This record gives sequence, structure tokens and C-alpha cells, in this order.
Amino acid sequence: MGMNVACLDLEGVLVPEIWIAFSEESGIPELRRTTRDEPDYDKLMKWRLGILEEYGLGLKEIQETISKIDPLPGAKEFLDQLRDVTQTIIISDTFEQFAKPLMEKLGMPTIFCNTLEVAPDGKITGYKMRCEKSKLTTVKALQSCGFDTIATGDSFNDLAMIQASKAGFLFRSTEQIKADYPDLPAYEEYSDLLAAFKAAL
Repeated sequence: MGMNVACLDLEGVLVPEIWIAFSEESGIPELRRTTRDEPDYDKLMKWRLGILEEYGLGLKEIQETISKIDPLPGAKEFLDQLRDVTQTIIISDTFEQFAKPLMEKLGMPTIFCNTLEVAPDGKITGYKMRCEKSKLTTVKALQSCGFDTIATGDSFNDLAMIQASKAGFLFRSTEQIKADYPDLPAYEEYSDLLAAFKAAL
């Protein structure tokens, strides 16, 4: 096994978009808003926390909803097969407290993500980003200690990580991103993505 690390985005690649799924489950349409609608993540998160407060929703309610969300069909099998051939890390802008129930369903893979600040009564009061440009910074840090990274993701915030890696792929991305980055191989099926990872190893 070479010194390779597979770096995967979480939402859209292995699990549904958590806020959109939560919006559907809770019946709060405003929470469907994502970074596609509001590129300023800080503004988006403050807005989301304001809505949760307005509806009286805390961490417990959100985790109950998230526990009903399943990984995308075929995601766990894909991840198991990838982890058989290489070290694998999920790098996500989500929060530990949201990801935990989903990680259990994925066989507890390693995830690097952010943290919510939660008051004793369960109210979410804020959040802490692990580092600036977390995906790119993490990939660069892995490379600085001798690893080659192979990355995949579906969204704008995955592009830097994909482009900085030895090999990188788009997975179930938008038509717009695929058109803007024709040099990046784009896949729709886990079997094709797994084959691409294996070829890059």
C-alpha cells in the first residue's frame, strides 16, 4: 500500500445534503438554503441558527431528525471497498454533532469537520471552524507529511481540494461545475468512482 490517502466530501457524495434533509423532515422550507444560495458561509450559518432559535429547535431535535437520514444508496458499500484498498478520510464542512449519527451508519470512518457550540440546555449558540479553507488546508497538511491525496467531491468548495491532489474527481456534481471544469473526470456511479480511485492508487 502506497502512502495514499483518499479524501472524500460527505454531503452529496456519501449522504444527502444534511440541511436540506433536515428542512424536509422538520417542515421548515427556509432551511433548504445552502452555500449555492448564500456563498458567505458565516452569514448562512448565523441565519440558520436564527431560524432554529425562532422555532425553538436545539441539538437534540436536530440529531433526532438526522438519525432518520440514511446514507445515499450504495455509499456504505463503496466506502467499505475503498477502505479495503487505501486509508480514507472524510473532509467536510459539517459539524461533528450532525455527522455522528451518519458516521455510525457508514461504519465509523474517520471524519475531519467542524464543531457546534452548544449551551447546557441544548441550544446551539455558535460554531467553530476547524481551520480556514478546511478542505484545501487539510489536503496540503497531509501532503506535507508525505501522503499523496486523491480527492472527490460535488461542489464548489471541493474544487481546491480536488485540484491540489495527485488525482481528483467530481462525483454527482452540477452541470455548471462539470462544464466549467472539463478537465476534471466526472462520475455518477459509485462503481465508476471506485475504479477511478483504484486506478489512481
